[in-house]
Amino acid sequence: MKGQVFMEALKTQLKQILIHELRFEDIAPEAILDNEPLLREGLGLDSLDALQLAVAVEEEFNVRIRDDEEARDIFASIEALARYIVKERARETHLN
Repeated sequence: MKGQVFMEALKTQLKQILIHELRFEDIAPEAILDNEPLLREGLGLDSLDALQLAVAVEEEFNVRIRDDEEARDIFASIEALARYIVKERARETHLN
């Protein structure tokens, strides 16, 4: 239950970052579906939007998002991005 609450809060925070960074002020966080595609269809982010979002996420959550094919999977949706952040932060915790 605790993990689920954390994940929901993380997804909300990611939506707020997306709205702020990409200046989507006319979109409410709750209007962005967790599994809605971020690139092309769905929200329609292009590669520059994804790069801007990646930089903001890296700064906010202290994770590294590589610029390769994996990035496309990471930015598939808010859900995918949240899972990646949780996985990377857990990995970092185990390494330190």
